[in-house]
Amino acid sequence: MQQLEVKLSVPIPEDMVLVTKVELIQLKRNELAGVYWNMKDLEQRINRKQEWIKENVLYPTRFRQVLDSDKGGFVFYPKSKGQTWSFQASKMSVFLEKNFSLIFGSK
Repeated sequence: MQQLEVKLSVPIPEDMVLVTKVELIQLKRNELAGVYWNMKDLEQRINRKQEWIKENVLYPTRFRQVLDSDKGGFVFYPKSKGQTWSFQASKMSVFLEKNFSLIFGSK
């Protein structure tokens, strides 16, 4: 079998950099580190109203066991009127990605 060896130079614009896929994933995770969402933020992220989110994500037992901050999770469930929901953005984002089919799939 014949082989052809080619040397190629591709210019990269000054305002761009090359990163590995692993680095890109880490950068995206770090982007949300230390960031907290409220319910409005979560509504915008998943394009659903809070009633739907509560019914399909926050209150089902299988998810609440993982999410509830009282059980070691990353979601603060309000305990009284006037308190607001709080979501640790980085962990909530990973949770939504991993559980997409369970949350949005047909029941």
